[in-house]
Parts: sequence; C-alpha cells; structure tokens
Amino acid sequence: MKAVTWQGKRKVSVDSVPDPVLQEDNDAIIEVTSTAICGSDLHLYEVLGPFMDEGDIIGHEPMGRVVEAGPASNLSVGDRVVVPFAIACGSCWMCDRSLYSQCETTQVRDQDSGARLFGYSRLYGSVPGAQAQYLRVPHANFGPVKIGEELPDHRYLFLSDVIPTAWQAVQYAGVGRGDTLAIIGLGPIGQMAARIGRHLGARVFGIDPVPERRAMAARHGVEVFDTTGDTNDHIRELTQGRGPDGVVDAVGMEAHGSPIAKAAHTAVGMLPDAAGRALMEHAGVDRLAALYSSIDLVRRGGTVSLSGVYGGQASPLPMLTLFDKQIQLRMGQANVKAWMDDVLPLVEDPDDPLGTEDLVTHRLPIDQAPEAYEMFQKKTDGCIKVVLDPHA
Repeated sequence: MKAVTWQGKRKVSVDSVPDPVLQEDNDAIIEVTSTAICGSDLHLYEVLGPFMDEGDIIGHEPMGRVVEAGPASNLSVGDRVVVPFAIACGSCWMCDRSLYSQCETTQVRDQDSGARLFGYSRLYGSVPGAQAQYLRVPHANFGPVKIGEELPDHRYLFLSDVIPTAWQAVQYAGVGRGDTLAIIGLGPIGQMAARIGRHLGARVFGIDPVPERRAMAARHGVEVFDTTGDTNDHIRELTQGRGPDGVVDAVGMEAHGSPIAKAAHTAVGMLPDAAGRALMEHAGVDRLAALYSSIDLVRRGGTVSLSGVYGGQASPLPMLTLFDKQIQLRMGQANVKAWMDDVLPLVEDPDDPLGTEDLVTHRLPIDQAPEAYEMFQKKTDGCIKVVLDPHA
C-alpha cells in the first residue's frame, strides 16, 4: 500500500509499505477513504524528530470502511467508521472515568506517556499511522465510531480529532452563554473551537497573524484580531477592562514570537537523536508566546485551556502572575469518545452548525503529501486544512 512516511526534519515521502494485518481478536483493518494533516503532525515534521524513526508512517485523523474484522472487534466488513486518534481499551480504570487519552491498557510506560496514538513517534508507541491506504485499528471493539452513509467524508472526518479536541478545549475553558472567550491561533482546532464557543452562546474573539485564517473565522461570527502589540489591550477594552472569561491556546510549542525557544528547536533538529531527546526532556524548548499571551489576556479568576501541544519538560512559567490572577489551567490530549454524544448530532445536523463544510481548503491525492506538508507549515496558498485522498 501507499503511505506517508517520516524521513527526517521537514521531509516526508510517499512510499510503498506492507499492508497491515490483524494481530489481535479485537483488531480491525480499515480502507482509509480520507485522512487529514493535523497541526500536531507539523511538530513531527519540525521539532520531535529525535523521537521518530526513518520510515515511520504518520497521521492520526482517519476514516474509512472496514475490510477485515477480528472476531472480537464488534465490527463487520463494510462498516463505515471514524477512528479517534488515541487508542483506548474502553474498560480500564482511566477509561471508566472517560479519560480515554490516559488509557492504562495502552499507556506508553517506557516513555512515561499516556495512551498510544496513531502515527505519533516513540513518545506515543510508534504505532503505524493513518496517512495510508489501509490502517490496522487496535481495540476496534471500542475505538471506532460507526457512522451513516448519507453524508460525505468531510462531514464526519473531523470527529477523529479536530471537533472533539476543540469541544474539550472550550469545555475546559468553562464558558457558555453570555460569557466571553478568546481563541489564540486560528488553525483547524482554533477555527472549530471558535465556532463551538459561538454555538454555545459565548462572544468569541479570534487572534491570528494570517489574514486567510482571520477571514474564515469572521465568516462564522468571530471577532478577529491580528497579533499586534495592542491586541490584548483592545480585547480587554471590549470586556469591561477585565479580559475574557476563558482563553484557548490553540497554538502550542511552535508559537511565533519566541526567538530563544525557536533557536532551541533548531538545535534539537541538528543534534543526534539521543542528544536531541535529552534536550527535549530536560530543557525549556517550548515556544511559549501564545501561552504567555493567554495568561496575560484572561481575566482574573478565569481559565486558560491548552489544546496546542507542548513538548518541553523545563519550560518556564510566570508563576507569580498565575497565582496572583487566580488563573486555572486545564489541558491534555482530547478524550475523543467522551464528547461523541455531544458532537456527533451536530455533525449530522442538516444545518451544519459547526460549519464543517467550511474548513477544508485543500483536498489532495496522497502522492502530493510532501508538497501539502510544506504548504501547510509555511501557510501558503491560503492553506488551513488539508485532507488527503489515499486512493485518488
């Protein structure tokens, strides 16, 4: 089969690799009909190389159709499914508490990490990823979400990651009708978090340096701002001088405006893998501009919700400000299945309240994945969200 494989910093290729096979009774094999490139994939492309191995299949936002089903998978050949990015058993102590991204059955204990993720480095189990024509799905008796036949792929695909991640980010921010919410970063997660905030009745401010991203958010009723020096002051003026009730950092470790950490990222990419891993594990390598801005912007007693991925272990935080402002921080990988009852009806609603019809900017054959990664990282050609067609 064809698959997108990691080959080094800023280098992916489309290669012929062996087809996956069933390994456990509760496995399933799906033929992938759509698979997306996530902003988190850019961390593998740029920063997390020391945890990757040449030839790793990447990607974690798939949907498709079952072509093989283990006897304990609870699936049948022909079922149309969306596959959450985190692999969970559904029955351990953590899963019983809906903390599926912390599943104790699939935790990567040798890395002290949570549940295994598709296509996401040694940190999360080196599981073959979903930017491929076929995908082996472990614990298929729990993970995959069966969906209908009527709607096109792009209405369902983002249940694999984007929509539940954005929903959790807004829930963690603790806002609802009549509240105010700021979203820093209007990539795919930020776009959807902003729309969810609006759907739940909040006044939403969106901040991003890219005009095309701001224009997309504005189409959905979001008040948008560039990342100029006075943006936070302007938003405070619009919130009676307090700042928003909640702020979602949808950027993460590769934020603009962090020159020292950017240099650390470059150093990680130049070092041998073992040294690069040590730097990631023991140094402050995250680019924290978005997080610092979130802490500055949120009102006293408000909540900062992190959905952007951070990877450093010694990144400095302004603890005095956090304590003095009585700020709550919530974060973590999305517990996808925990939110499915909330988001699946919205995806299937004929009115499309989350605007899933207006998110994909590029749908390309899988053979064009290398060009798509470069375009997505550099934000050229108005690129906001790329979906790959493995069988085009």
